[in-house]
Amino acid sequence: MQHWTGIDAVPAGFGPAVVTIGNFDGVHRGHQAVLQQLVDEGRGRGASSVAITFDPHPRQVHAPESGMHLITGLTDRVQLIAESGLDALLTINYTLDFARSTAEEFVRRIIVEKLKACAVVIGHDVRFGAGNHGDFETMVELGRRYGFDVVGIDDVGHDRRWSSTWIREALHAGDVSTAAEVLGRPHRMRGEVVHGAARGRELGFPTANLSPESTGIIPADGVYAGWLVDAAGTRWPSAISVGTNPTFVGVSRQVESHVIDRPDESVEDFDLYGQQVVVEFVERLRPMVAYNGVESLITQMNDDVAKARTILTADASAA
Repeated sequence: MQHWTGIDAVPAGFGPAVVTIGNFDGVHRGHQAVLQQLVDEGRGRGASSVAITFDPHPRQVHAPESGMHLITGLTDRVQLIAESGLDALLTINYTLDFARSTAEEFVRRIIVEKLKACAVVIGHDVRFGAGNHGDFETMVELGRRYGFDVVGIDDVGHDRRWSSTWIREALHAGDVSTAAEVLGRPHRMRGEVVHGAARGRELGFPTANLSPESTGIIPADGVYAGWLVDAAGTRWPSAISVGTNPTFVGVSRQVESHVIDRPDESVEDFDLYGQQVVVEFVERLRPMVAYNGVESLITQMNDDVAKARTILTADASAA
């Protein structure tokens, strides 16, 4: 997949193309259905399939005070979109100046002149252009004017429409199983492993601590079964702690993964510090609670590891 990080990066003479537009935060099953339709339309028309997305997310630009966090960072979004099989992704730097483009200016300049679209694949709830004044009917009218077809995609889901909002709700509740159902895979975070207070190592449960700058929404505080994927792509079964660890005073909120049954407990033979890793959340084991002393905490941690091992053995078998 070609990835263009700016409108001017689109090669001269590119086209024809079948195009879709979206933020694709999470690249969940609803997004995957749109991208699959895009790829199929492109192949059927003998055209390239191209998705347009934005970075940062428009809400982070128009309402920075909202403190919005993305389900997936840009690195994962690009990787997941590439897995859909489309030909190209255009990531547009979203700014207040860009946001002033009218719906017609956006379509004419990018979809028509840059990408030479023969068709646009969009949901019926699409909004685009200054003030979000452009909608599905606007795109249909512009298609007539500029000579491209518009293919409407219906909402997909079972009891509820698959959406980024649903995923955020689930993650904020610690329901990573529901989030995985909507995503079509476990929720993930990505970041650098940094040094922590080493309390886990002192207790016999060394952990890989994610940097505060890591991407991906942090689920609700608690202990989870999941996977740590190191820089080499090796997947390690893990018990993951999210929170402040209330048994100890003055600990800031953090995400730390204890690799289960690691081959060697020495830092020299298993050094993740400084690596970019991915942490995947499979199932929540329990909420974060304070324990009456270190011995009670160690007993609980042994129980957490045993439960996580059982869950992840089944998860690996089902994969």
